[in-house]
Amino acid sequence: MQLQANIERPEEAARALAAGASGVGLFRTEFLFMNRRDLPGEDEQFEAYREAVAGMDGRPVTIRTLDVGADKSVPALRGSTPQNPALGQRAIRYCLAEPEVFLEQLRAILRASAFGSARLLLPMLAHSHEIDQALRLVELAREQLRKRGQSFDAAIAIGGMVEVPAAALTAGLFVRKLDFLSIGTNDLIQYTLAIDRSDHDVASLYEPFHPAVLRLIGMTIRTARKAGKPVAVCGEMAGDWAATHLLLGMGLTEFSMHPASLLRVKQEILRADTSRLAPRVTRLLAADDPLQVRALLARLVEDH
Repeated sequence: MQLQANIERPEEAARALAAGASGVGLFRTEFLFMNRRDLPGEDEQFEAYREAVAGMDGRPVTIRTLDVGADKSVPALRGSTPQNPALGQRAIRYCLAEPEVFLEQLRAILRASAFGSARLLLPMLAHSHEIDQALRLVELAREQLRKRGQSFDAAIAIGGMVEVPAAALTAGLFVRKLDFLSIGTNDLIQYTLAIDRSDHDVASLYEPFHPAVLRLIGMTIRTARKAGKPVAVCGEMAGDWAATHLLLGMGLTEFSMHPASLLRVKQEILRADTSRLAPRVTRLLAADDPLQVRALLARLVEDH
């Protein structure tokens, strides 16, 4: 079992290590870009990523490329304001539309990989061509660093976020092209249920344990495990101790969460019997009613 931490700033890596994290499962790099009038340069980004990698003392640090749009706006970035930011040019869509910005970040991440164990994570993937374009740009960034004579980990693992139903439903394609997957449950729930949880008028309909959401998560985990590729959950569900037994029963072995949640989730894992959980979770996933799922989940937690 891998219990990793989500961080937003490089100095948080050392604190995550002190809290018992076995690595950083998600470093949200967009916080380097927010609340400023200019974009961070390659060297500034490199220093931040290197600090995080060094702070984990050899343990893996998964660095997610820029995920802007939706609720994360960056004034310094070019582009018009979309009518619906959550469905517009966010995350990988923006990066592919602005390859110079993307290449600068990729070079910074690659340079940081020479100072420890780093992994590169691509957000909001939905199409095969997005993966192909991103991988080509990673290779271009590698070539640019070679020409400069700058060091990097040539074998750095490259993974993709599963945050939209299209990615979960075509996870077989993703595991053929990428080294690992990371399930972002926050966005997966929002996009599956067509609910903006920040909208108070519909926030009550935001249901993490909706059968459709759980089946997409379970499907992704099974597909990755069958292909022999690592898969993690890094959304809020990973740090929700009430969901720990459910995720274990689905076969999950990598969790990434806010450092404050690590101890409680670890306690739940230590008292779980996965051999008993798997068949019960299979029956739970067959339920169609969210209320029935909640009832079955409550019994699952009580019995363990």
